[in-house]
Amino acid sequence: MAFFHIGLRRAGVHLPRASATFATCLRTQGFPRPAAPSRVLQQLARTLRTPRTACRSYATDTASGKVASAAAEASSGGSAKSSSFPETNSKAVGYWLMGSAVSVFGIIIFGGLTRLTESGLSITEWKPVTGSLPPMSDADWQSEFDKYRASPEYKLINPHMDLAEFKKIYFMEWFHRVWGRFIGLTFVIPTVYFVARRRVTARMAVNLCGISALIGFQGFIGWWMVKSGLKDDLFAPGSHPRVSQYRLTAHLATAVVCYGWMLLSGLSVLRAHRLLSSPEAARTALQELRHPALKALRRSVAGLTLLIFTTLLSGALVAGLDAGLIYNEFPKMGLGYAPPKSELLDPFYSRREDRSDLVWRNMLENPSLVQLDHRILAVTTFTAVLALVAFSRTGRVRAAMPRNVAKATTGLLHLALVQVTLGITTLIYLVPIPLAAAHQAGALALLTGALLAGHRLRLPGARTQALVQRALERNASALRPNVEAASQKALRNVANKSA
Repeated sequence: MAFFHIGLRRAGVHLPRASATFATCLRTQGFPRPAAPSRVLQQLARTLRTPRTACRSYATDTASGKVASAAAEASSGGSAKSSSFPETNSKAVGYWLMGSAVSVFGIIIFGGLTRLTESGLSITEWKPVTGSLPPMSDADWQSEFDKYRASPEYKLINPHMDLAEFKKIYFMEWFHRVWGRFIGLTFVIPTVYFVARRRVTARMAVNLCGISALIGFQGFIGWWMVKSGLKDDLFAPGSHPRVSQYRLTAHLATAVVCYGWMLLSGLSVLRAHRLLSSPEAARTALQELRHPALKALRRSVAGLTLLIFTTLLSGALVAGLDAGLIYNEFPKMGLGYAPPKSELLDPFYSRREDRSDLVWRNMLENPSLVQLDHRILAVTTFTAVLALVAFSRTGRVRAAMPRNVAKATTGLLHLALVQVTLGITTLIYLVPIPLAAAHQAGALALLTGALLAGHRLRLPGARTQALVQRALERNASALRPNVEAASQKALRNVANKSA
């Protein structure tokens, strides 16, 4: 029996050869070979090999150049250049970015209301610091009113406006500007804190600084836009005083880019935390996103996002030219589906003798053609959404598409239906303020849906994938001692029973 005990101890050390060693000991002592211990030992050996095999399988699936280099850098602790920044962003950063995106969404809609109520030209000066407070006395109010009465808008449109009416439009523009300053302060100050305290990665620090700079640039563009409506030489003599439609479009485009940047940055932070909290589920999700059938869907969503953004900017041109106040029927425009060619390409808008700018100036300055362009883009966008949803329901794509992506595409269809309904009713009812504001909100919501669908289809960065791989390896290493201890205990029980 002494040799039996020696063989048993060796089996506890050399677990992969445990089954063979134990069988040899039994044959030496003359015992019959039991069937049950052999199956138990084989199962334990397979259990020991499973974590290592899973890790090697995942490493093979993710062994692209970027992931491999990121994994090597992560395992070595990072380079000296980025060693002071953490490997992951704080979860609070993600929630803060999402809250900032919601605030920007709100100010975009309120900016549309400021435009619809013709309140944007009520403040004729730009004072980033001292302008944060409204007039505090009757003399201050009278001074602001006198400045407004010198503007073209007062002289041509509101010559009968009194001080009480002026206060209403003044507070609309003042609140819009104060809200913009609030967004700037609540973003720049936390950015400085998060970067200084190393609560964000180096890449996210660059993103936050870029968004901060864009917010400051947006304030400058806002005043540049308002300034265009305060001078007679920037619009045709005797025409309706309005801000430049080009500057209005630039102002909206910058705000939308800022919103999308905040939204996608916040979503990426929260998704990274969700993946790292459950590495096994993350491995499955990443393998689903690598399916070849999703490549075409991913490109289609990216193209659709660009189309929605273009349609949204064409809506800014419509608003800037008040083009929604003509041809208030759908689908026709007057007697046909498009106005006459002579109206669409009017030489009045050309500024060169050779008429070389006839087409593009009519496309951007002629209200009739601008509205037609917006209709064409809107119908094209709606058709593209329908085609995308139909494509996502085809055989291979439907089978490979993750569940959250399917929900995003379905939500995109619902948003498109609502937006088309709002657009048609806004046009038919001569652009009432509530419907027009809802139409603008619907456009931004549709863009949000496309950004969300694209985010869910896109693979996370190589750094995040490397961190998921490290988490899987740590879990496997932590599991191995427990499995070995359970194997040794099972070996002792089998030996005791056989003895």
